[in-house]
Amino acid sequence: MSGFQLQRLRQIMEPEPGNPLEVEGVLNPAVVRGPDGLLYLFPRLVAQGNYSRIGIARVKFDEAGDPTGVERLGIALEPETDYELRSDGTGGCEDPRITFLKPLQCYIMTYTAYSPLGPRIALAVSEDLFRWKRLGLATFAPYHGIDFVHVDNKDASIFPIAIPNHAGKMQLAILHRPLFAGTRPEETACQSVPRVVDLDHESIWISYCPMELKGLEPHRLGLFNSHHRLATPVSSWERLKIGGGTPPVLTRHGWLIIYHGVSELANGSDGQELRYSAGVMILSKNHPRTLRYRSAEPVMTPQLPEERLGIVSNVVFPTGIDQRGDIGLSDRFDIYYGMADNRIGVARLDLPNFIPQEGVVDPLEAEV
Repeated sequence: MSGFQLQRLRQIMEPEPGNPLEVEGVLNPAVVRGPDGLLYLFPRLVAQGNYSRIGIARVKFDEAGDPTGVERLGIALEPETDYELRSDGTGGCEDPRITFLKPLQCYIMTYTAYSPLGPRIALAVSEDLFRWKRLGLATFAPYHGIDFVHVDNKDASIFPIAIPNHAGKMQLAILHRPLFAGTRPEETACQSVPRVVDLDHESIWISYCPMELKGLEPHRLGLFNSHHRLATPVSSWERLKIGGGTPPVLTRHGWLIIYHGVSELANGSDGQELRYSAGVMILSKNHPRTLRYRSAEPVMTPQLPEERLGIVSNVVFPTGIDQRGDIGLSDRFDIYYGMADNRIGVARLDLPNFIPQEGVVDPLEAEV
């Protein structure tokens, strides 16, 4: 068994009866501590027609310090711009992650904009979590013939401090998983077992932006022009796809990330039913391009009825993380996750004393 294990605490949020903004689910939230020290949750709220907004809520806790529910506070972002709206009336602001960016002393949100071209990574900033200023779509330079520009991209998150790129320059860094043609789990599920993984097109990437870390303005948003493959599908539970999860949080072992992997469900009637599970990565503190640990087995798979049946069945999808220093437990992390694309759950992760020995080795040894 892995030294990293998630203990489910409870369901934290479900669609509010009679609320048209949530009729198709609440899911995949960002969480972050506000300037007041309280914990705020930013769920994806899905209205009819898969039209998504990003809400804002305050998390409530019991006397033991465990989360018990939320107080809805309104909407943080809803589709307004040309890259969030489509000509057929659909659109969306989806699946946010929020990081407090220490060099700039502000919060930065990455979210999926359901644009006319498809899903793309968009960014917004805030000083107080209630007023958000859009920065536009993230832009990426091509790399060694790999086109990051004209492909779908989702599940991005920002490091909270500047980190060194391949040349040692301290820069803003983002984790993301471009969705190249043929790499969606619905497509890779049709391939034989075992299958040949396309390393260039099926990996989580870390990309760097050389912008000055002295001020962040919309017209000065930099180009991510330095790239490194971080992780690719290795284990059976992530055979069909891996992708981003929670934003990186620095621990005594290194940068902690809870990510997702996709596989076929073993008892699927047609062999094509998908299962989304969660795993752990630890990146080197000083050189986050280096993987120190990666789960050989998932730390969470869909088990509860709320995780196995929903808008999309058999899904646990981690997106939010809260380090519990507020109750004196710096090695405790609460993980907020989507449940079958319909509800939100929370689980507890306690950091082990030592990094386990059974972690898998990613086959990306060469520099790219």
